[in-house]
Amino acid sequence: MGGGPAGLYAALLAKQRDPRREVVVIERNRPDDTFGFGVVFSDATLDNLADADRPTYDAIRGSLAHWDELHAHFGGRVLVSTGHGFSGLSRRRLLAILQGRARELGVVLRFDEEVTDPAEALAGSDLVVAADGVNSRIRERFADRFGPRIDVRPNRFVWLGTTFPFDAFTFYFEENRHGLFRVHAYRYEPDRSTFIVECREETFRRAGLDRASEDETIAYFEELFEGKLKGHRLLKNRSVWRSFPTVHNERWSFENVVLLGDAAHTAHFSIGSGTKLALEDAIALVDSLGRSPRVPEALAAYEAERKPKVLAFQRAAQVSLQWFENTERYMALDPVEFMFSLLTRSLRVTHEGLKARDPAFVREVDAHVARKAEAQSGARVAAGGGGPPPPMFTPFRLRSLVLENRVVVSPMCQYSAEDGRIDDWHLVHLGSRALGGAGLVITEMTDVSAEARITPGCAGLYRADHAEGWRRVVDFVHARSRARIGVQLAHAGRKGATKRLWEGMDAPLERGAWPLLSASAIPYLPGSQVPKAMDRGDMDQVTSDFVRAARWADEAGFDLIELHCAHGYLLASFISPLTNRRDDAYGGPIEGRMRYPLEVFDAVRAAWPAEKPMSVRISATDWAPGGLTTDDLVALATMLREHGADILHVSAGQTDPSGKPEHGRLFQTPLAELVRLEAKVPTIAVGNIQSYADVNSIIAAGRADLCALARAHLYDPYWTRHAAAEQGFDMEWPPQYRSVAGYTLRMR
Repeated sequence: MGGGPAGLYAALLAKQRDPRREVVVIERNRPDDTFGFGVVFSDATLDNLADADRPTYDAIRGSLAHWDELHAHFGGRVLVSTGHGFSGLSRRRLLAILQGRARELGVVLRFDEEVTDPAEALAGSDLVVAADGVNSRIRERFADRFGPRIDVRPNRFVWLGTTFPFDAFTFYFEENRHGLFRVHAYRYEPDRSTFIVECREETFRRAGLDRASEDETIAYFEELFEGKLKGHRLLKNRSVWRSFPTVHNERWSFENVVLLGDAAHTAHFSIGSGTKLALEDAIALVDSLGRSPRVPEALAAYEAERKPKVLAFQRAAQVSLQWFENTERYMALDPVEFMFSLLTRSLRVTHEGLKARDPAFVREVDAHVARKAEAQSGARVAAGGGGPPPPMFTPFRLRSLVLENRVVVSPMCQYSAEDGRIDDWHLVHLGSRALGGAGLVITEMTDVSAEARITPGCAGLYRADHAEGWRRVVDFVHARSRARIGVQLAHAGRKGATKRLWEGMDAPLERGAWPLLSASAIPYLPGSQVPKAMDRGDMDQVTSDFVRAARWADEAGFDLIELHCAHGYLLASFISPLTNRRDDAYGGPIEGRMRYPLEVFDAVRAAWPAEKPMSVRISATDWAPGGLTTDDLVALATMLREHGADILHVSAGQTDPSGKPEHGRLFQTPLAELVRLEAKVPTIAVGNIQSYADVNSIIAAGRADLCALARAHLYDPYWTRHAAAEQGFDMEWPPQYRSVAGYTLRMR
């Protein structure tokens, strides 16, 4: 069902693999009807097509327009990167190739035919492939079986063509009195190119494009891009303004029916062609049918194999889509930083990957990062091998504190203290990570009173002997490493009085529990202790506890304080509307919900030496309906900056157990970028940062200023030193370890 690329390719592959099959394609449109202009394939996709059906591949290959370069017109400059390996093809030509090959193999093609009752087709077929596009009627008819979820995005776009022969994949970022327009353009025939224009809803309306005909739309953009098009025309083909729908389905098949291509999923055009996904779907489906004689088993195997790959692609497409939805955010970036951000926007392309494709551009990026770091920090940037260092090995200043590199050992609760007192475990845990080369080590969540702990094993800073224990750790870090060390001060709030992690996460203590406080009297879990909604006396006492801890932190010699306002703990419980139901001055809009956290911040800032920096850890989203909004996030980050926060450590979630985080590699990095660029405050990115390539990419693109890693440092305390060795960057070792210089590790 559906005679687009997905349906045709699945049909011809099915017939090619088993000529005995009777394969029929039913399409509501005529054979030469098509929407849009060109489609894009990567070199890797073309390799897949070559393996699946050589005659189809050869016909496609002979019709391609190929390019390696990517051009971005930004701020009066044309920024160039090479090594990207993509090809364009006329959609009309692609359909003709697939139709011809299908007929050659004996597939029956029935065009201009409408299926009014999908159930009838199902009854007479062994297998029904629903490849009927983004507005799939079969998916709609059986919505209860597929469980579709369609997210219609806010930007507007129109698919145009042009006679201008682009010699590279080209982006325009053009502003006029109505707003910013982004163009995605590429050639697909010698004298034909795709020209997609995208903009925000408010720009679309200010320009009057909501009332424009196709011809009026073309006239508007021919005038706007007159200097770029050099007299060439724009072309229309059912070129109506649309909003992009991101399609997900809970299930891709039931009984003998399976969704394919856009009917099953969509991915934004900024990351590649939906046609690429559709053709790869067809290959995977036919492969599964060949491995299993029973259709339901084959469909289950197809979905199990293919869906995770598509979801990963969709996650990358979502980040790319959001980059283009928020391009206005990036327009103030330096051109080199802007280009690197554009190229790595999906988070799939990294600094290391781009270095393999375009080493000259990455050298320019690294030199730019080094110059900025030198100016910002006042420290000389060490060069390695005659060139600039990797971005992660540039310095960064916070007040009087200068960090040697951008790597942070993230706070990690150890649950190994006794009545708040730390011991040798903490010395070795933190000391080894400091020796391992990170620029900054932050202690685990360190509680400001006995009643502020999560568990009986949590570290504290509420007695003089606690400060003495921490002084031992701080002295070791300062004397034996080049790292700096910060302490994270916190109060657990309603998430306190629970068992240690390995005894039952979030499970309430059966004996020895202490009373809990929170913004409102809402337990964390149904079986959790109900906290007391804080009154003025409670607020004053807790503020005093934080101030006392800050003074002891200074006595212990810490270089930085991080105030924990994240993850549903006490201060975070005031910030989120899910946990703050107050009707006094400390509830309501974000300004009220931030009132008490800011009181605590101001008190700690006043007690902490002016030359020493303060960080604040925040949850940028609650991952739950009714939680913190993006506007709330920017507002709270701006308030913290205005009150003197030097950097924000941008985490997310853990506010409420109903939250559904969207986990994945670098899943919180876009939030750190949002805060950094919208609230204009330095940020620490954290959350599944997996490699030094990730760290370099985040720093070079300006997504954050520092990168915090937790599990990577648990697995390898010397993670930063090993990253330096991998990149050929020379880090000075402690004198006791200098014999390691020149050593090459071999694990087998």
